[in-house]
Amino acid sequence: MTTMTTPTIHAAPAAARCVDADDPAEAKMITRSTANLIVPLGLPILLLVMQGLRTDDLSQEVAPGVTAMDYYALPVVLSIVVTYIGVMNFPSFLSTYRKTKILRRLAVTPASPAMVMVAQLVVGLVQVLVGITLAFGVAMLFFDASLPTDAFTALLVLLACCVAMYALGMIVASVAPTPNTAAAIGLIAFFAMAALGGMFGPMENLPEQLAEIGSWLPFGAAVEAFQSTWIGETVAWQNWASLGVTTILGVGVASAFFRWE
Repeated sequence: MTTMTTPTIHAAPAAARCVDADDPAEAKMITRSTANLIVPLGLPILLLVMQGLRTDDLSQEVAPGVTAMDYYALPVVLSIVVTYIGVMNFPSFLSTYRKTKILRRLAVTPASPAMVMVAQLVVGLVQVLVGITLAFGVAMLFFDASLPTDAFTALLVLLACCVAMYALGMIVASVAPTPNTAAAIGLIAFFAMAALGGMFGPMENLPEQLAEIGSWLPFGAAVEAFQSTWIGETVAWQNWASLGVTTILGVGVASAFFRWE
C-alpha cells in the first residue's frame, strides 16, 4: 500500500522571508517619496540653523554644562523627527496601500498586511535614527551642543515617544478614508501638537492655559521629558502618563476602526 504523506508547510520561515523582503521594498517606497524623505530629515536641521541665526542666547547655560541649545532646541528637534514620521508618513503609506488594494491582496499570501505594518515600523525607525543623527551632528559641530546627562533615560523617552506617535499615526490611518485625508489630518495634528509643544518657542512663553494643554499632549510631554534628561532630573510622571495614554488610546482606536481594505 502506498502511504500518502502530507507536505509540511513551513509557514514561519516563509513569513520571515516575507518580512525580510518587505523591509527593502518599504525603504524604496519611502525614498521615492521625496517630501516624506526630506521633510523629517531637513526640517529639524533648518530649525536648528534658524535658532542659531536668530538668537545669541543659545550658548547661555541653563544648568551646569547645559546650554539653551541643549535644553530648548534639541528636545524639540527630536520630537519633530519622531512625530512627523509617526503621524504623517506612517498613516499616509498605510492609507495608500489600502486604497490601492495592496493590503487586501497581501491577506492571501504569507506576507500578511500586518507584516507590511511591521516593515513600515522598521523602516520608520531607521529614518528616525538617521534624522536624529543628522540633527545632532549639525548641533554638535556648529553649535557646541552636548548629549543628555542621563542618556539611558533619554533613550527610554525616545522609545516611548516613537511608540506613542506611531499609535497616533494608527488613529489617523484608521479614520482617514483616503491618502489625501490621512495627509491632511496628520498635518493638522502635527502642527497643532508642535505649536503647543515648543516648536515655535518655549512652552512657558505661551498663555498659561495653552502651555498646560501643550504639556499634556504627547509632543509637549516628549519635549519636557527630553529636557529633564538633559539636566539630569527625574522625568515627571505626567510626561510618562501622556505618552502611555496616547499609546493605549491609539491601539484601542486602531483595534476598533482600522480596516485592511
